[in-house]
Amino acid sequence: MCFDHDSRPPIPSIAGGAADSAEITLRSSDGNRFSAFVARPAEPSGAGIVVLPDVRGLHAYYEDLAERFAEIGLHAIAIDYFGRTAGLGRRGPEFDYTPHLGQTSYEGLTADITAAASYLRSDDGGSVGQLFTIGFCFGGRIAFLTSTMGVGVNGAIGFYGWPTGPHRSGSPAPSELASQVQGSILGIFGGADQGIPAAAVRDFEHALQDAGVDHRIITYPKAPHSFFDRKADEFAKTSEQAWTEVRRFIEARLAARAGA
Repeated sequence: MCFDHDSRPPIPSIAGGAADSAEITLRSSDGNRFSAFVARPAEPSGAGIVVLPDVRGLHAYYEDLAERFAEIGLHAIAIDYFGRTAGLGRRGPEFDYTPHLGQTSYEGLTADITAAASYLRSDDGGSVGQLFTIGFCFGGRIAFLTSTMGVGVNGAIGFYGWPTGPHRSGSPAPSELASQVQGSILGIFGGADQGIPAAAVRDFEHALQDAGVDHRIITYPKAPHSFFDRKADEFAKTSEQAWTEVRRFIEARLAARAGA
């Protein structure tokens, strides 16, 4: 898994930036009901973001992250993956995600992400005009793939998401679907990540280049997997740089749309 249960995003809170937040239940096109956490901005930018957690599904780290995005003007929704097998509601640190992760399917993930995107475009979700996704680890891989799901993603951001090879969820490799990407890609990786070799990151970047996809791939040389964590003091500067990259990526696309 990416983070400890008590980990939190290494992002300072902006007082008064978020209007409110709440736990909600969404329904997918296949009838699945799943938990989600929404955060609404005090000063909306007109954009929204779907937050895709690591292998444990929805927990406090991603709820906090949704609030940080609301503070910079985005309607944010963080979703759970396990409504079909684990039901609704909060789960503690004792939750064994392993059997539930093994029962996820790419079709189910696509249906749930589509429901989250539809929510953000609804009146209740903020009626957003531009849509972004961000994910971590397992969610990072899925975030890259959201740009191929036909849900109108303007930009997809993946932190240390596996870009190549098979996955037990049946999700395709992002590098193999580069020609289907709609929107821009920001990929953030750690050079000391023992699970994602530099060759896999290079293959992903080459696939995006060959497909003519607008992208930025960043590798922080000494950073491990899951470095983006308030508890990882030794990577505070790296985390700060990564958050700056995320904000610039989103702001540049908002500015481009405003000037179009």
